[in-house]
Amino acid sequence: MKIALIGYGKMGRTIEQIALQRGHSIVAVIDINNTGDFDSDAFRSADVAIEFTTPATAFDNYLKCFAAGVPVVSGTTGWTERINEIRRRCEDEGQTFFYASNFSVGVNIFFAINRYLARIMNNFPDYDVSMTEVHHIHKLDAPSGTAITIANDIIAELDRKTDWKLRNADEGQAGAAELLINAVREGEVPGIHEVRYESGVDSITIKHDAKSRAGFALGAVLAAEFTAVRKGFLGMNDLLNF
Repeated sequence: MKIALIGYGKMGRTIEQIALQRGHSIVAVIDINNTGDFDSDAFRSADVAIEFTTPATAFDNYLKCFAAGVPVVSGTTGWTERINEIRRRCEDEGQTFFYASNFSVGVNIFFAINRYLARIMNNFPDYDVSMTEVHHIHKLDAPSGTAITIANDIIAELDRKTDWKLRNADEGQAGAAELLINAVREGEVPGIHEVRYESGVDSITIKHDAKSRAGFALGAVLAAEFTAVRKGFLGMNDLLNF
């Protein structure tokens, strides 16, 4: 399979290593200094593009991929207020787009456990719920896209929570109907996500702690293999058959 990489930071380089190990070829690498290569024959020859950039550039990157006829796999977060526009392009124009806030198989198992636990805890109102997520200092958005996915899944299942709120240094409390998210940025932490239910007598915690970027990168390559032979708007539930 021919892969184009959009974004060549630490994640892009890790994806490249894993893709090559799995027998794929990298036909184009586009970063901030060579965006004109979206118009190159090499880029247009790709079976799929894997995009990990920034919230400010992601949407335009998708449109450039669509214009070149290249399906997109993206893990960039912080832009999803426009995700319905991408979904409509897939439906109306026949474009192909795979999005995940987190490509780790382990995190997506965590998502499933989180939804199931929230469904159970809906019957136990004595337990309040909160979240903590920790990422490296280069992470631009807070809370992370993964944390927002976790929070929205809790809100969908837990009647007593209607919205999430980012914890700020000067205000540590949330309203009774708000799910408080504590977002920490430190060192080179690949990603830690924890959900905690607490009552007056005990607490219940679920946690995912990534050891490296390799799990995310492998998931992105698996998603690229999946996307290259499909059409439409896709996600991890399609890939993992959850």
